[in-house]
Amino acid sequence: MSRLLALLVCLAAPAWAAPPLQETVFWAAEVKEGNLPPIAERLPEQPLIVDLEAKGRSLGTQGGTLRTFGTRSKDVRLMSAYGYARLVGYAADYTLAPDILRDVEVTENRRFTLHLRPGHRWSDGAAFTSEDFRYWWENVAQDPDITPSGPPDFMYVDGVLGTVTFPDVHTVVFEWANANPNFLPQLAQASPPFIYRPAHYLRQFHQRFTGPEALHEAITKARVKSWAALHNKRDNMGKFDNPKQPTLQPWINATASGRSRQLFVRNPYYHRIDARGVQLPYIDVVEMTIATGGLIAAKANAGETDLQARGLDFPDISILKKGEADGGNYRTLLWENGAASQIAIFPNLNFADPVWQEVMRDVRFRRALSHGIDRHMINRALYFGLAKEAGMTALSTSPLHDPQNASAYAEYAPAKANALLDEMGLTQRSQAGIRKLPDGRPMEFVIETAGERQEVENALAIVTDTWRELGIKLVMRPLDRNILRNRVYAGLSMASVWFGWDNGLPTAETSPMYLAPTHQEFFAWPMWGQYYQSKGELGERPQGTAPNHLLALADRWNRATDTATRTAIWREMLQIHAEQVYGIGILSDAPQPVVVSKLLRNVPEQGVWAYDPGAHFGVHRIDEFYFEEPFQQVVQ
Repeated sequence: MSRLLALLVCLAAPAWAAPPLQETVFWAAEVKEGNLPPIAERLPEQPLIVDLEAKGRSLGTQGGTLRTFGTRSKDVRLMSAYGYARLVGYAADYTLAPDILRDVEVTENRRFTLHLRPGHRWSDGAAFTSEDFRYWWENVAQDPDITPSGPPDFMYVDGVLGTVTFPDVHTVVFEWANANPNFLPQLAQASPPFIYRPAHYLRQFHQRFTGPEALHEAITKARVKSWAALHNKRDNMGKFDNPKQPTLQPWINATASGRSRQLFVRNPYYHRIDARGVQLPYIDVVEMTIATGGLIAAKANAGETDLQARGLDFPDISILKKGEADGGNYRTLLWENGAASQIAIFPNLNFADPVWQEVMRDVRFRRALSHGIDRHMINRALYFGLAKEAGMTALSTSPLHDPQNASAYAEYAPAKANALLDEMGLTQRSQAGIRKLPDGRPMEFVIETAGERQEVENALAIVTDTWRELGIKLVMRPLDRNILRNRVYAGLSMASVWFGWDNGLPTAETSPMYLAPTHQEFFAWPMWGQYYQSKGELGERPQGTAPNHLLALADRWNRATDTATRTAIWREMLQIHAEQVYGIGILSDAPQPVVVSKLLRNVPEQGVWAYDPGAHFGVHRIDEFYFEEPFQQVVQ
């Protein structure tokens, strides 16, 4: 079977006979009153029929309210990730398949013909057609007022803009001159590029479709400065914080933004059904309450959530297990964590201080820092020895895992670390034993944190002691998450601590772009990433042989057509990261606690908790979860 044919088979929608449809209980009264069409008129002509039995899951019961917690008001956007309705999406084994789309035709990996489901509707009942893609392409992506920077990066291949055409109402064609293997995986991301918009809703905020008087009134009411600002404020597909914007997700935001308690009700036009003709999602309502991160474990212990992983970390397992044993109405599952490292330190190679910048760009300094971390002590103290002590690389369950990459410069070896620093010429010390920079300042290495995870601060406290043996004074500075990110992006942060790569489980077919300086989100080289993302208008051109070689390798991967070549490229890029220690991984593979109500069904006992790919609960299809006794659950 050719690679193209195999891909087409993978992306073909299941050809099942549609079962008789059953009216959704939650909306039955609205249907009876004539406020909502019956289920047969709300579903696409070819709905996505979910084979739950093939997944080892049971057919569910409709009803109930799923309670969960967020840690910030912005966490409302997680419902777009958890719901995980995507044009194409990942299955639990990370293979791609059509979801919102009926199917996809792929030609030479450069022409993608997207076939929509006839009869598919937005959550307000309006038809979902190729016009919604046209609106995004012509009136959002290419409108200079709405998108001053022009079409997004993913629409360019080798610097050439792709084309989008609309042969008919149910067909959209994206085409490039050269292969674009990243296109479909991008559509399946936790935060995908939404290449469609509810045109019927957004036209009222666009100057091409609405008169100046009506626009002026709407601008004044919204307290914004222009029609473009109004349009962008109302167009929040990813943020999911505008209840009036129609959606294709399984649940609709039903609460005004800024509330500490957000309600999401089932989408009456959702496109997925089970083998009995029952419309998904099974659960009627999701209730997300915003709580301080440090309180979520206690609230879970008290039985105040039905499904929770957000805000829970490994140190919470003991209190959760104790509450479970003491009669708590929940189970504590331990899922695999998909991040490449639980804790990773990122020296900022774009730090604005030229003296520190030169020191941090010397690989001997980064290797010395890594050798100065007692991972075994941190593992025992914080993870009861259950995590894996390693640098940042592909995890052990990835086919690209190499033990030598994991162990590179990860040994606690103060003598080696001191020798490396001496070799750099950093031999002068203060009376307190702190090494001096070339300009005479003491080496006070400031690491900024988001201040959200106690285990991070505890780990850095241990690192403070061991780095002192190297003559380096670690200064920890907790900040708000958004402030931290902005400081890193601007080159104002010397170093930061975060998780490792989101995707620690890559395969040869996974895009390796996040290993090259292509995004500012990798905290070791934010300005190099900005340079790539802005096509040279912002940031700084990458410097050094290794960063530019990573860019060249990523480009080679994009052009490769066989798995063997892509595997070799991945292995070389991972080896470069291991040798260069751009991100200093400390520990990985620590289990992620997931609290699940004893009444909740179809939640996998073993799963992967990862943001990208996987969208946290999204890849496990939360719309298939159900309560065994939904009425009892609501009463409780």
